[in-house]
Amino acid sequence: MTTFTDPQAAAPAEAPTGSHRVPEQRRRTFGQWFRHKGWRHVVGVVTTLFAVFPLLYVLSAALNSNGTMAGSNVLFSRFDTGNFEALFTNPSRPFGKWFVNTMIIGVVTSAATVFLGALAAYAFSRMRFKGRRVSLLSLLILQMFPQLLAVVAIFLLLNAITDVVPWLGLGSQLGLIMVYLGGALGVNTYLMYGFFNTVPKSLDEAARIDGASHVQVFFTIILPLVTPILAVVGLLAFIGLSSEFVIASVVLTDPDSQTLAVGLYSYVAQQRSENWGVFAAGAVLAAVPVMALFLFLQKYITTGLVSGSVKG
Repeated sequence: MTTFTDPQAAAPAEAPTGSHRVPEQRRRTFGQWFRHKGWRHVVGVVTTLFAVFPLLYVLSAALNSNGTMAGSNVLFSRFDTGNFEALFTNPSRPFGKWFVNTMIIGVVTSAATVFLGALAAYAFSRMRFKGRRVSLLSLLILQMFPQLLAVVAIFLLLNAITDVVPWLGLGSQLGLIMVYLGGALGVNTYLMYGFFNTVPKSLDEAARIDGASHVQVFFTIILPLVTPILAVVGLLAFIGLSSEFVIASVVLTDPDSQTLAVGLYSYVAQQRSENWGVFAAGAVLAAVPVMALFLFLQKYITTGLVSGSVKG
């Protein structure tokens, strides 16, 4: 008996159309992983240690009432609050007043810097007037010359003002605020200008059709939309002012009106000083407001810096 075999049944089943065999992935060796990605982790760890070590050293010195930096070579070898107590028990060095003065000068100057910068940025972004480009370029060029170069001129000017208006001259916190506000524009205005350009001008036009003025558009429409850049500029201004030393040391001559940067320097101004621990304790406390403000405004920082760097 002859048996017939169906050629289609005997043929092996074909793979479905469009299907392909996934090649087996080979595991990378440690050398390959390190060459492609691993070295980045090493760089990150080394950079983090390089940045954190000075902070740990200052904190260790602040918690060690031994009094010298040489005695603080071993981190956290001793824990006590003697240095912090010495900060508030020395009547000739009123740390509490220094702290309050720094907060007042920093907050007032930062707020005024943000407001003046926002006004200038709005004018450059929304208005077209003669000399606009020259003014923007001038603001940028002037930042090449730091305010430090004008210390002598500032001293002579305030010294002359003291004879006429004592509350605005040397030794006056208001005089120092005015000096700081003299350099409020510049990079801050340029940063805000870039952010203001990201706000659609159609919002301004729609408000003007409804009869809104420039003031109403600025305060009711623009400012709520540019909150990130306002927070960034305010934070950067406060950080810079809280650590500024040269101009503050020239203007503020009375110990009761000095800021933290000027007052704490008196602890280590001598050639052989035994107050490094107290100085470190003051530095730790001085960093608390800056850190708190940074944590409070951190959600605005990335958005404000990235968007503000794009010029429209």
